[in-house]
Amino acid sequence: MEKKTTKPATANQIKIKLIRSAICTTPKQRKTLRALGLTKINQVKVMPDNEAIRGMIAVVSHLVRVEQ
Repeated sequence: MEKKTTKPATANQIKIKLIRSAICTTPKQRKTLRALGLTKINQVKVMPDNEAIRGMIAVVSHLVRVEQ
């Protein structure tokens, strides 16, 4: 039997919550929200905390709330 080594689920991950609607946003911002997996208000996604995700959050920072 092999032992499985897993990281804790919260290590190097962030919660992203959509707090404002994507109505009246630019197409780039809508595509970014879609890439993050956020389609409905109050929807929360847990994503890895890396530079790519942080860059996407920067594009839609006025629409989302980030929790560590």
